[in-house]
Amino acid sequence: MAQKPVALVTGSSSGVGAACVEQLAKAGWDVVVNYSRSAEAAEAVAERCRAAGAEVLLQQADVADDSACRALVAAVEARFGRLDALVNNAGTTKFVAHSDLEGLTAEDFHHIYGVNTIGAFQMTRAAAALLRASGDGAVVNVASIAGVKGIGSSIAYAASKGAMITMTKSLARVLGPEVRINAVCPGFIQGEWLRQGMGPEVYDRTQAFLEGATPLKRTATADTVAEAIIMLITSASLVTGETLLLDGGHHLL
Repeated sequence: MAQKPVALVTGSSSGVGAACVEQLAKAGWDVVVNYSRSAEAAEAVAERCRAAGAEVLLQQADVADDSACRALVAAVEARFGRLDALVNNAGTTKFVAHSDLEGLTAEDFHHIYGVNTIGAFQMTRAAAALLRASGDGAVVNVASIAGVKGIGSSIAYAASKGAMITMTKSLARVLGPEVRINAVCPGFIQGEWLRQGMGPEVYDRTQAFLEGATPLKRTATADTVAEAIIMLITSASLVTGETLLLDGGHHLL
């Protein structure tokens, strides 16, 4: 029997990352569940993937640490001998009103860029040889509508995601023809992470506004974002260097 394809999703202990590995497991992939701190949550995700029939590698790594990125990919090669898809989903932010210019320090920028932008680069670099060997490798960077519109949890976050979008285009030129790399830009994603960051009142008000004003009149869930990511991995054979907005038409307002 042919070996299953293998996908590595960073930051897959919850949210979009968890939805990705679970959907891929159900679609017949073996998966790598990665986490930075949430070991218990990651193990629960891994168990659900195993129940769906996948072989699972559960591996801790902080993508801001280049040596950890390289060790993560080495563990994937040792376990599976291949890597067919990488989803750079690990991310972080600091919730600061854009008008509060004194609310962000240089250290905040360095931390946010270290995970969101540099981390995605380091993971892609570490995985490039295995992805090229696949012959049909795919990378999806999870950016944000914040990186397109200059909105979101903070200016530092928006800037890091804008840089991620630009980096996607740069890497697409050098990873082809063996590897395609694209970015997705979710808008408002329903869930506890955003509710806690925004506060319940602002969260509910924002969701109600978007579901009333945007053309599709609905907001994203972890599952709907994961569906688009998996489409770019499995179906979009002629698409690279592209940025796909997943916001119900928010960018049209």
